[in-house]
Amino acid sequence: MSAWLNIVGVGADGLAGLPAASRTLVETAELIVGGDRHLAMVTNGSARKLAWEFPLDSLVQEITAARASRVVVLATGDPMAFGIGSTLARHFEPDDMTILPAPGAFSLAAARLAWPLHGCTCLTLHGRPLELLNHHLQPGRRLLILSHDGTTPESIAGLLRDAGFGPSRMTVLESMGGDDESKHVSTADDWATPSVQDLNTVAVECIAGPDARILAPVPGLPDDAFVHDGQLTKRIVRAATIAALAPLPGQTLWDLGAGCASVAIEWLRAAQDIQGQGATAIAVERDAERCTMAAQNAARLGTPFLDIVHANTAQAIPGMADPDAVFIGGGLSGGDELVGTVWDHLRPGGRLVANVVTLEGERALLDAHALYGGDLARIAVSHADPVGGLTGWRPAMPVTQWSVTRT
Repeated sequence: MSAWLNIVGVGADGLAGLPAASRTLVETAELIVGGDRHLAMVTNGSARKLAWEFPLDSLVQEITAARASRVVVLATGDPMAFGIGSTLARHFEPDDMTILPAPGAFSLAAARLAWPLHGCTCLTLHGRPLELLNHHLQPGRRLLILSHDGTTPESIAGLLRDAGFGPSRMTVLESMGGDDESKHVSTADDWATPSVQDLNTVAVECIAGPDARILAPVPGLPDDAFVHDGQLTKRIVRAATIAALAPLPGQTLWDLGAGCASVAIEWLRAAQDIQGQGATAIAVERDAERCTMAAQNAARLGTPFLDIVHANTAQAIPGMADPDAVFIGGGLSGGDELVGTVWDHLRPGGRLVANVVTLEGERALLDAHALYGGDLARIAVSHADPVGGLTGWRPAMPVTQWSVTRT
């Protein structure tokens, strides 16, 4: 069967700006799906019209039921750039679909600013937390951001000021390609426009102010980047732990006994840097105050989708999706059944990493190593501290790390 689901991108100039083939699809469709703005443009009186419904499950079912009809889905700009085309591609085969994009907001914004698109970080805040931007604030980085609505630029300016990036240059492009296209240019510090048109794209050239905290995208954030009560995996050990966990896009981490969730957050930051794709992390922590710290850290460090579970590990595991990586940060002792439980849930190719500092914990890791294999390493770190009027090395407690891959 030939493609029956036609996804047509529409620019700010409406249906009149579509190529002839796209207009023909709309004019001959039997079912047209789109937002209220799109459907208001349609003059095909014989077609059944269906507006977006959220969540999209029931809408996908209605589209599927109409596969014997001529179906057109109207989208804004490029349907495959954070658009409905990306969602529908998870439900239908490529051979079922014909996708006809219009110039998207990212391409139009890059053209207006003469920014090479391959040198920009393209993001969306449509239906997503503003705090996602915190992960991408680095001097010299260029951001192209799809807004949720007309108040989004002001919110972005506030976030930039709070992060010490107030000097950053913001360009807000409204209704690109339409008759009412307009542009606002300001620094975040000087932004004074409470609201613009809902259809807008924000371009940010990141410039750090003197009070900005610059955080590198690689694992090993400073310990004081996290809100914590002293119970966290320290910086050097954390960097080694993330390397052993090997973050990959689309995969899931369990951080068991997460504390302030430093490992889970660094996992997400590392995975998001790979081809711009995300991953999933579930932080399990039984202490309520530490769960609060974990939530604060997730927002401040640009990983607001971190899933925080306030529970004992044994209670939480049955309700969680099987992981691709697991970190056990402490609490193991001889005779502990946790490793066996985790191993049973770990997906093929999954990585398990456990850190301990006690002799009882080492005994548990030796038992696990004998049973499952893998590698054992001792990480010993010393820091230079004053000794009288001189300087000497003050060792931290050595950490024994066991890492293994389930083949």
